[in-house]
Amino acid sequence: MFKRIDHVEIVTQKPEPTIAFYTELLGFSVRRRERIARPGAPAIDLAYLELGGTTVELITYEDAGKVGPFREGENLGYRMIALEVEDMDRALDFLKGKNVPVVWGPFKREGQYARAEIADPNGFHIELRQWY
Repeated sequence: MFKRIDHVEIVTQKPEPTIAFYTELLGFSVRRRERIARPGAPAIDLAYLELGGTTVELITYEDAGKVGPFREGENLGYRMIALEVEDMDRALDFLKGKNVPVVWGPFKREGQYARAEIADPNGFHIELRQWY
């Protein structure tokens, strides 16, 4: 049901130097970049950097110029780990049956991925990701 660690998220105010660091110095390649508009909230820019099957997802918010926390759970630095799942609906049903809280989602981007978040006993979020 659970396949592997899919990616680690980093929230950054410096996307271009960070991408250069990971690609030019550490040998990652840019798998994909996208901008997600969010009505009523700042847009998010994402960069997926890959090395040997492991992905670092860089997240930059339009208002990331603020120092320190700029919204709950969205501080600069490492954000969460993500586990790839074979079937999102099956995984969520299993976890709900074990009283694991689903704190966000699932969100499905047609033809690309499904995404949800659960919480561990400490309240730390773990993303679940199914790629299509």
